[in-house]
Amino acid sequence: MSGMIERLPGWPPVLPDLFGWIETGVPGLHGVPGLHGIRVEEALTDNTYVLRAELPGIDPSKDVELTITEGMLTLRAERATETTAKHHTEFRYGTFARSVRLPAGARGDDATADYKDGVLTVKIPVPEVKAGTRTIPVRTG
Repeated sequence: MSGMIERLPGWPPVLPDLFGWIETGVPGLHGVPGLHGIRVEEALTDNTYVLRAELPGIDPSKDVELTITEGMLTLRAERATETTAKHHTEFRYGTFARSVRLPAGARGDDATADYKDGVLTVKIPVPEVKAGTRTIPVRTG
């Protein structure tokens, strides 16, 4: 064999499947047809949890929904755009969603969200919790 991958007769080629994963994601991770992921960055600085999400080409007042339920922040967005050139038209549309677990003590009622230059920034206060030391007495017999 000269460095080529040998496959059994009747088996599909390996590389097209690999490139398909790059385009559509790893099989089994998308549970809902038409639902796409959102790329996010998370940080916890100065007692504030910050989530930044890439959402270019949307109207945040109409197309974004942010919810917090039981310590989970869920971001849903819909996009429907059309690009037209001389001999080419392209549609980009779909529903995008992402859920992340918030840090313990996050105050979701005080969350804020801003949208600028295609990036949604969500800030949620996370007060510092003082971890006290408690001595537990040991009882004997």
